[in-house]
Amino acid sequence: MNVEIITKEDLKQLKTEMLAEIRQLIKPEDKQSKQWLKSAEVRKLLNISPGILQNLRINGTLRFTKIGGMMYYKLEDINRLLEGGNK
Repeated sequence: MNVEIITKEDLKQLKTEMLAEIRQLIKPEDKQSKQWLKSAEVRKLLNISPGILQNLRINGTLRFTKIGGMMYYKLEDINRLLEGGNK
């Protein structure tokens, strides 16, 4: 029977690798890539409901810009949220 011990360093390495993969998935492929995302795109990217997105707006966790009836979010802010820093 093989037993493997997982250390804190292993977990830190896993976190680093996962963040790198997430960044690669949402990384702009070229300079013409979107800088701003609509609510539906943000919900799909973060896999969250409309209510959770609304809560993120209300409590200031995720900044947004409202133009007409549409809300837009900076891709940079979403990346920051994924990395764990809200401000």
